[in-house]
Amino acid sequence: MTDQDSTATKSEPPVKNRYPFTRRLLRISDIIFPNFTRLIAWLVVALLFVILGVLFLEAWEAIRVNGWGFFTGSTWDPVRGIYEALPAIYGTLLSSLLALVIAVPISIGTAVFLSEIASNWLHKVASFIIEILAAIPSVIIGLWGIYVLVPFVRDPIQKWLGASLGSLPFFEGPPYGYGFMAAAIILAIMIIPIITSMSREVLRSVPNTQREAMLALGATRWETIIKAVLPYGWSGLVGAVILGLGRALGETMAVTMVIGNSYDMSISLFSPGTTIPAKVAGGFVESYGLERASLIELVLVLFAITLLVNVAARLLVWRTTRGKTVKE
Repeated sequence: MTDQDSTATKSEPPVKNRYPFTRRLLRISDIIFPNFTRLIAWLVVALLFVILGVLFLEAWEAIRVNGWGFFTGSTWDPVRGIYEALPAIYGTLLSSLLALVIAVPISIGTAVFLSEIASNWLHKVASFIIEILAAIPSVIIGLWGIYVLVPFVRDPIQKWLGASLGSLPFFEGPPYGYGFMAAAIILAIMIIPIITSMSREVLRSVPNTQREAMLALGATRWETIIKAVLPYGWSGLVGAVILGLGRALGETMAVTMVIGNSYDMSISLFSPGTTIPAKVAGGFVESYGLERASLIELVLVLFAITLLVNVAARLLVWRTTRGKTVKE
């Protein structure tokens, strides 16, 4: 090394002091970024409470006037000023649960096929089609329900069920086509892509060691899926089903177009009915005063139902996960 190089090397400042402004900026960013993300998270929580507070204030008149009879009666009469919510609550729960009965086996079965059996190209094509189905607007599905689903439900489904099982209270009455059965089918069509997509990702995240261990013990593919894959992803599958149920509870337009919009309660799947979103969407624009407050109270009831469903799902997942941890 020459004397000139040695002099140049000695004259260079230490590396840590070469960019003092950049290092200071990074330290400031380390302070700002966590606090900014914390603020955003609290804003999301605050937004939820703001929405709930506004709804509660707008519905306070109805809460005060209607009392507990709002949840037990079945009359909605603006002329007499009587507003009771039981048929709407009943229709919401019935149509959503029927939709789950139809959608869950189809969704889980499709997810198992795509993640465990289907070839790579078939998995890509089918997944793309499922995602497209999930993106279709509800009003389009509702129009399809009016022109295709309702006539199909009327004949042959309801006519066949009425002729074969008409003695049962679940299938009595004339086959209108519009009613709880049509609403349940169209809700099932709308939540199948959601449950299938989430369930597929849950099953694909199961470690291959689970499958290899079962196959090494001599299990068939069916036994591997039933005894190793599905139990491992149980909590995720429950979450997928609850997400689909939340979509079914809150769906408005498609259900409004096929359920018949009759403010009545019947155990028959053939009979028309209504749901909370359908009732609010159909009557909110022309309502005022106590009726509008009662519709907002219906919205609060729907919020409470959704909250209870999610809390129940969280508890179920927690108990399942805790049980696995204890066994391990």
